[in-house]
Amino acid sequence: MAKLIYTAITSLDGYVADASGSWEWSFPSEEVHAFVNDLERPIGTHLYGRRLYEVLKVWETMDDPAPAMRDYATLWRASEKIVFSRTLDEVSSARTRIEREFDPDAVRALKDAADTDLGIGGPHIAAEALRAGLVDEIGLLKSPVVVGGGNPALPDGVRIDLELLDERRFDNGVVYLRYRTL
Repeated sequence: MAKLIYTAITSLDGYVADASGSWEWSFPSEEVHAFVNDLERPIGTHLYGRRLYEVLKVWETMDDPAPAMRDYATLWRASEKIVFSRTLDEVSSARTRIEREFDPDAVRALKDAADTDLGIGGPHIAAEALRAGLVDEIGLLKSPVVVGGGNPALPDGVRIDLELLDERRFDNGVVYLRYRTL
């Protein structure tokens, strides 16, 4: 059975975007971007919420000369993508489909049938998966900034015991923490 892995770049106080919706403080350095690429490389299918999909779909046509950016674009284009949205009318990337509702049983079946791990991105859709007990690993890249509020990476009202599997510190102050859910 494949694993469902939730990865997010967050502020030190746990937000993916600040109270004004900005996430510019989370732009990864070249070193962090290359690391994220390696995390994404074994993922065959990505499950996204609408907002994150709309941010990431630029990778469908982006041809950035920076090696890490170019590598991520290649990974994006090669992966299957499922966007959970009630409002999105159509997608603008290949290998992408829309699902109107998050169905835990359908995601569980997807995990059971998958040959490669699945990634889940976007805190709202990840919260649904966390509440349903579907997430096998959580990876957080903690940025050296406190934003004081905004869009939290992890949901309130959910308790999940974790085991630390990996950690890494980057030159720009970002710290990566990877946990297995218990």
